[in-house]
Amino acid sequence: MTWHQTTIQISEKSRGFHLVTSEILRQVPELAQIKVGLAHFFIQHTSASLALNENADPTVRHDLEAHFNQIAPENMPYFRHTLEGPDDMPAHIKAIMIGESITVPITNGRLNLGTWQGIYLCEHRDYGGERRVVVTINGEENTQ
Repeated sequence: MTWHQTTIQISEKSRGFHLVTSEILRQVPELAQIKVGLAHFFIQHTSASLALNENADPTVRHDLEAHFNQIAPENMPYFRHTLEGPDDMPAHIKAIMIGESITVPITNGRLNLGTWQGIYLCEHRDYGGERRVVVTINGEENTQ
């Protein structure tokens, strides 16, 4: 069994749900060495999250953003954590609801995603900046 771990950067994105599968894969060429295994992706931030969802129709990403803004609206009078702006506490709520990590199977050197699945960066801040993701790969290496 082989282990590999690296920290990658996802470029700054505006607030919303962004398909970042290709951006991640460009930074993790080690996947190609794995015949069967797992790739774990962990975002090192408290106001952004990672998810798997629809990779084809961008209206899904728009609708998700609209829905989460209804669940965790800005400027609620009971928020105490407001020094970093009105988007900060809702960002923490959204991040804890969606989660900080995903695990995807690796098969023959590729992420074994479903036909319509992609990796999302869920950016919950108006100006979140670059995001760091720790990628941990474990699996059996290709012998070819």
